[in-house]
Parts: sequence; structure tokens; C-alpha cells
Amino acid sequence: MGILDGKRILVTGVLTDSSIAFATARLALDEGAEVVLTGAGRGLSLTRRTARKLPRPVDVLEFDVTAPEHVTALRDDLARRWGRVDGALHSIGFAPAVCLGGDFMAATWDDVSVAVQISAYSLKTVAEVVGPLMTEGGSIVGLDFDATVAWPAYDWMGVAKAAFESTSRYLARTLGPDGIRVNLVAAGPIRSMAAKSIPGFTAFEEVWDPRSPLGWDVTDAEPVARACVALLSDWFPATTGEIVHVDGGYHAMGA
Repeated sequence: MGILDGKRILVTGVLTDSSIAFATARLALDEGAEVVLTGAGRGLSLTRRTARKLPRPVDVLEFDVTAPEHVTALRDDLARRWGRVDGALHSIGFAPAVCLGGDFMAATWDDVSVAVQISAYSLKTVAEVVGPLMTEGGSIVGLDFDATVAWPAYDWMGVAKAAFESTSRYLARTLGPDGIRVNLVAAGPIRSMAAKSIPGFTAFEEVWDPRSPLGWDVTDAEPVARACVALLSDWFPATTGEIVHVDGGYHAMGA
């Protein structure tokens, strides 16, 4: 008997099988959940191809967080399919290339607004989809990268993540009376497609493992997926507005 037996879970942002979202979807299935994936734009075909690598067939639905009509369409589909939703994983992020790479002053507001909408405001967008369907309470979990410090090359995505963290706290306050928990998992660096889009990502790889008390494997998303699945389950019934670090302990260490 798995910890997600009978749960209906929406997982966004699966692109490749190296991603945290894919590892979470796979573990959720192993733990007894029904799972639906979403993809968007040119990545939709990639999501569908990657979904075939999961242990059981799952449906992939289109969901562009910048398209209001997709919010309604996805919510209506899930309502017809399941009636209720128990959990959702937010694994959505994007920033124009100029927002990353070390030249913080180069990005314009037009660039930054795209990063903030897709990487931060979209947590509220996911809540608009699943919140009305969480009739028995539920759990929304987002994937974070610690925004309490300035990281090399992360630039405006770091700013977007700070907004993402604040958004999660306000959603926790807003949705708590409906029994809906909102938490984030701040993961260490994982060698995924998203990581490859960050110039200088190897700098994170080089320092993370030796500085982490527990060590860190940039090719293993399983520890992060386990935290996500635990938060999606009923095992944290009184935890919301929290950021759980799954980074080998790196965040707690000094230089």
C-alpha cells in the first residue's frame, strides 16, 4: 500500500526523464497515485514522448500558463476525468536568455516580466486550475532553488524564484481555510534540461558535492522526488507555507 493510494495528482513540467518532475511522477505512480502530466508549446511532444518511459500509461494535457483559456480547459478536463484533484506539482520555469548568464543589467522589463509570469505567477495559475477541484483538501508542491542569496549567473531567475517563494506563502494563507497546503522543495542542482539552459551551471556542480555534509549527486533526482511525494501525501497534514531543502545540507553551510 503506497502513501498516495487513491490520490489524483497533476504533474506539470515533465520534459525529459532526467527531470525532478519525471522522477516525482514515476514515484507517485509507484506509490499508488493516478497521474496526469501537462506540457506546453513545442515541449508538448517531448512531454508525450517522455511519458512513455513511466511505469504505467498516463495522459498528457496541454497547459500553457500564459494562456487563460488553458486554465479553464485543463480544470474542466480534470473535473470530467476525476471529479476532484488531491495534489499538484508545479515544475514550470522559463526566462529569456538575456535574464541569465551574469550580465544582470542587460535584461529589460519585457524580458523580466516573462520570467516572473512563467516562473512565479504561474504558481497562482496552477492553483486556479486545481484549487476548485480540491474539494477534500489537497497539496500543491512547487520546485524551488533557494532564493535567499544571489547565485552566479542565475540573475533574474533568482529574482523570479524570490517572487515564487513569496507567492507560495500568500497562497498558503489564502488556500489554507479550504484545507489546501502549499509548500516548496528547494532542490540542489540536478543535471536536467532546465539546468543546461543556465550558463555556468558547472560552477554549481563543482562546489555542491564537496560542500554538502551529505554529499550531492547532480544526476540523481530521486531524493527530491521523495520529498515532493511525501508533501503530496497525507503525511504532512499541518505543514504549509514551508520551504523544504533537499540539497545535501548545502544551504546550511558557510564557505
